[in-house]
Amino acid sequence: MRVLALLAAGVLCLSAANELSNRRAPGFALPDLDYKHFYDLQDYRGKVLLIDIMKTGCPHCMLLTTTLEKVKQKYGDKVGILSVVVPPDTPAAVAEYISKNKVTIPVLFDQGQMTVSYFNARPDRANIDVPHLFIIDKNGMIRADYGYKDDDHAVFDGPGLYPVIDKLLK
Repeated sequence: MRVLALLAAGVLCLSAANELSNRRAPGFALPDLDYKHFYDLQDYRGKVLLIDIMKTGCPHCMLLTTTLEKVKQKYGDKVGILSVVVPPDTPAAVAEYISKNKVTIPVLFDQGQMTVSYFNARPDRANIDVPHLFIIDKNGMIRADYGYKDDDHAVFDGPGLYPVIDKLLK
C-alpha cells in the first residue's frame, strides 16, 4: 500500500509542472553567506539542480529545507541543491537559520533579479510565493516547479520529490 502511495505521489509530481517550467533556466551568479564564493548556474551543467526560493521566517520553507537535506543525503553529488533568499532576509537571519536548522545546503543571496527571472515576473504578475522549488535538468532546462500553494505538498513533505529526481537522472 505504501509503495502504491509513493508511486501515486510520483505521478502527481511528474505531471505538476506549471507555466514556469519547460523553458531554459535563467543564468545567475549569486554569493553565499560569506560573499566569498559565487555560485553560477553553469557550475551545475550536466547535473540535476534543485533551486529553492525561500525566506528564513517561513515554516513551509523550513519543511522544504529538511526535505532537501534528505535529498542531499540520498543522492550526494549527483544532484546540486541551492537555496536562494531575497531581501528583507539578511546575512544575520540566514546565519541563524543555518545554525538553528543545521543546514548544509548553500544559501545564496539574490537582490531580486534572479528570482524575478525564475518567476517570469512582470508588472501584471509580480507575486512571488515561497517556498518555490525549481527542478532543472542536466541540460539547463526547468523541467518542473512547485509552489507550496499549488497543493504539491508531497514534494515538500517527503519522498514525493524522489521520483522526479530519479526520472531526470536516467
